[in-house]
Amino acid sequence: MSQWAGRTPIHRTAMVAAVLAFRLASGEAASPAAGASAVHVDITAAQSQSQAAGLRCSAPSSQTGAPSNGDLIEADTPSDGTRLFTASASKPFALVFTTRAPQNDTLNWQIRDTWNVVRASGSFDVAAGAVSSTLSCTSTIAGYFAVSASLQRARGQLESRGTRPAGMATFGVLPDTAAALPAVRFPYEDLHRFGGQGTAYLAPGQHCCDGDGYRPVYTALGLSWVNDNRNWYMEEPDRSGTFDPAARQLTPYLQRGDVMRLIQLDGIPKWASPTARQTHSYAPTSLAQMKEYMAKVGAESNRVRSTYFPKQRDNYYQVTWEPDADGGLPWRDTDANFIAMYKAVWEGIHQTDPHAVVMGLTYSSVQGNVKWMRRLGPLGIGRYMDGMTVHGYYDIGTTPSHPPERVADTRNEGTVSGALAASMRALRHEMRQYLKPGAPLFVTETGISYDIAESYGKSYPNADVLYAQAAVVARTHLILLGEGADMTYVFYLADMPDAAPGYGIFFELEHAKGAYGPTHISPKPAALAVAAMTRIVDGTSTLGPLKGLPKGVYAYAFRRLGGGKIVIALWTHDNDKWSAKTGFNAGQSVEYRLRVDASGTSGEVTALDMMGNASAVPYRDGVASLKLSPAPVYVVSNNADVFKDAVITPEGYVARQGAEPLPQSAGKSASNARGPIAR
Repeated sequence: MSQWAGRTPIHRTAMVAAVLAFRLASGEAASPAAGASAVHVDITAAQSQSQAAGLRCSAPSSQTGAPSNGDLIEADTPSDGTRLFTASASKPFALVFTTRAPQNDTLNWQIRDTWNVVRASGSFDVAAGAVSSTLSCTSTIAGYFAVSASLQRARGQLESRGTRPAGMATFGVLPDTAAALPAVRFPYEDLHRFGGQGTAYLAPGQHCCDGDGYRPVYTALGLSWVNDNRNWYMEEPDRSGTFDPAARQLTPYLQRGDVMRLIQLDGIPKWASPTARQTHSYAPTSLAQMKEYMAKVGAESNRVRSTYFPKQRDNYYQVTWEPDADGGLPWRDTDANFIAMYKAVWEGIHQTDPHAVVMGLTYSSVQGNVKWMRRLGPLGIGRYMDGMTVHGYYDIGTTPSHPPERVADTRNEGTVSGALAASMRALRHEMRQYLKPGAPLFVTETGISYDIAESYGKSYPNADVLYAQAAVVARTHLILLGEGADMTYVFYLADMPDAAPGYGIFFELEHAKGAYGPTHISPKPAALAVAAMTRIVDGTSTLGPLKGLPKGVYAYAFRRLGGGKIVIALWTHDNDKWSAKTGFNAGQSVEYRLRVDASGTSGEVTALDMMGNASAVPYRDGVASLKLSPAPVYVVSNNADVFKDAVITPEGYVARQGAEPLPQSAGKSASNARGPIAR
């Protein structure tokens, strides 16, 4: 396996070029219900008040000698390598400070959250010399936390580690959402909605890439899908007929069956190439040989599924990877040969795998996939696609300053009207034209980097940037799912050296520019936003965006499998108050009245913040008053009937088997539709 976590150098080249290339994406206000008095609840404030003492650290339980070489001050939270812990008042974790004070001194420390609010602080005496002091901590608050420290006399701060800037050490506390959202039963495992790219080899003695790069971090985050390579040029690099489907062994870390495979098929070997070089740019000289190879892959995949993934209904195959003309894997051949290649793959796979779902086109942006389906769909490519795979990039740099809603505001010169939501709607329209009803849509890569022209450094990123990245990561994937994607991949696990800096949702702690397959990582706020999102949204089907939303308010509804509870993800965004130059305005708020129950009813619903912390929100006359911020909040409603006519079902979207969407007509316009807001 390469250091690109299962991808070859040509894939790495493709990613560099694709990331640096243009990622081009081509309401009425609420009024109180009559006779109802609104109950205004500021969810963030309520959270702060109710859990102000939720993170506690005792005085040092032990002070021992430490190695003499090292920084003046160090801090860490030893764990299984993830630096992620359980939210619990009864499950302590260690916070270890190592000091090398020139004289007896006092260490002052603080712990701040995603919003840069101090959650815990303290001080204790340290002796001169190298000393390790261990504090026992517990937290009933979930989320990201940054530790800072200095000596009263010698001063100093925590030094930078790899891509993590100076002044902090980070850890995370995973949410427990079971009280609000009990675990659902998955009829089959394919219904899991989150995957990821990138590996980390965290177990003692592991290094890239000689072990399990997915556990424990993927299972902690709630990511259930990864890529697995069966590319022709990898399996038969020198001649035809060398791949034996009966002998090929599944990689050991996938044999546990709890992380599913998206099977990669892109690229052809040099001996089958018209250029005599391994390539992604041309159809092979013999489509018959390609079909023969794909039949063997199908046979192997069918055996693997029945052996290791008995609860998985289908096998999923991705035929091409970012064939953008200006990308790293550009298609240079004819449209006819592109379709002929898909035909050979589809026929070969289906010849031996009765559970095959063959997918494409996987251009780098959502709008790029729209463009090419409009071109290739009328030529018949849909006959050889059981589903759609896309990469979810949407702008010239998907960054905190370029959020997915940005280009919806046509006042921003230089951007394209439409944004991510409109691009997804255009994509679903093309799918409806050219693919079978209910064809799955997988978004197999989308990441949010740091802003254009920024770089890793001792003072970058700051807390403001990290907050913004977390909010935009969550919002992007919620839009993708809410607009009709069945599954979405988070890109990338930890900071990497290629492409734009900062895609990782974890810091890489050993190399200043990042590394592939790291052994030491610590979380950013984005990692905990992902952990909350997977726990809240996985195990749902999409209902769609809410109708009649006021300008600047975004809301998507999902339903838990088995006819369960409704989850509504909501936030606000204002282009004019959201940029690196002016600051990412975490304090921005908009009041919004959400109908959660029938008229005449009163009670409480549960709201979960971006990190998964729960608060009770009262409602009257069926309406809850919320203050929305740029960070998503999730509201849980028990009354599904309220949402029957309150959502816009994504065009052609069919909840996959086992999901129970509300009955709804697809394709209704939001401009003349009435939503679930109080009138």
